[in-house]
Amino acid sequence: MAAFAGTQQKCMACDKTVYLVDKLTADNRIFHKACFRCHHCRGTLKLSNYCSFEGVLYCRPHYDQLFKRTGSLDKSFEGTPKSCETRKNCS
Repeated sequence: MAAFAGTQQKCMACDKTVYLVDKLTADNRIFHKACFRCHHCRGTLKLSNYCSFEGVLYCRPHYDQLFKRTGSLDKSFEGTPKSCETRKNCS
């Protein structure tokens, strides 16, 4: 009997194994569907409604509220982790 090898891919949010049936890839990172959440409100995101800034995920309303209102994407907001890479994924 052949053993199921599974996957070695880990979720970026919880660091647990992600199986194919529950896998979601965004910004070249892998998540469980349930772990793909807005950093601000913890609401579940979809590939069609998320934005990413400095590797942090946001729902579109909170991305607009936190970043577009000020007119500056350089400002660091409380609770937003800083990272070396600045990446904006939102249209």
